[in-house]
Amino acid sequence: MVLTRCVSRTLLSASGAKAIRIRGNNRHYRTTSGKTATAGTAGGAAFLLGLPALSCLAYEAYRRVQSSAVVQALEKEEVLEQADYLYSCAETEKLYQLLLQYKDSDDAEFLWRLARASRDLSLLPNMEAERKKQLVFEALEYVTKALERDDKCFAAHKWYAVCLSDVGDYEGVKVKIGNSYIIRDHLETAIKLNPMDATSIHILGYWCFAFAELPWYQRKVAAVIFASPPSSTYEEALEFFLKAEEVDPNFYSKNLLMLGKTYMAMKDKEKALLWLTKAKDYPAHTQEDKEVQLSGLANRNHTSFRLVSGN
Repeated sequence: MVLTRCVSRTLLSASGAKAIRIRGNNRHYRTTSGKTATAGTAGGAAFLLGLPALSCLAYEAYRRVQSSAVVQALEKEEVLEQADYLYSCAETEKLYQLLLQYKDSDDAEFLWRLARASRDLSLLPNMEAERKKQLVFEALEYVTKALERDDKCFAAHKWYAVCLSDVGDYEGVKVKIGNSYIIRDHLETAIKLNPMDATSIHILGYWCFAFAELPWYQRKVAAVIFASPPSSTYEEALEFFLKAEEVDPNFYSKNLLMLGKTYMAMKDKEKALLWLTKAKDYPAHTQEDKEVQLSGLANRNHTSFRLVSGN
């Protein structure tokens, strides 16, 4: 920019700041003497004098845009790193407050994490019923926006399935069963987009287990409402739970518990005892882990009794 200014001043000085006549179509320019000069679009001097300055301005604007993009990228990376750290530490309320600042973001990575945080907050003990319901519906709203922004985000599909299931608890049996088809579709999409995400595989296993153990009278109700209600088997559920454990061993206390409960339902007491013991001994980092420990202990004791008694 300095060089351009020096060149421009030198050329203007050499002409005595007089009017400059350039061949081509007549256009009028104001010189430093205040008189009007004519110039043409075909003239090289005026074009060359203007080009470096415009180029410098354009480059500076480009540099600033690039710099801003880099800053935003760094900010996003730092916030997401902090969010994931808080999630790993089970700091649910702090995580929710951090991500709530990005509720109007167009970035799916912020939105699905906020949906997850809203849901986790709703599950905290002693949460007021009305506030819990509000958080459940908020979570679905955030993750719906995440899917709208990026339908290739596997985590958005996964948490949409989870949040839709939660909302079903407030909308009646018919809606909940109807949503179950959508839930499975989103879980299968999540797994297709990321086959190495053990959580999506686990949740699909849980979906199968829930319909496998559906009482006969609820099946009758479902059959009345739907021509072909959702169905599954313990064998299918077991396949997903084992696959999740293969992808990421010991990743989730509830997967260990569900393996034990599935083997119990299949009358395989020895394997049930093995997995229930693992669930009982899993280090408790969250409230859910503590609940799993208690459930694992209770089911383990029940299975041990039946194994010893031969029943």
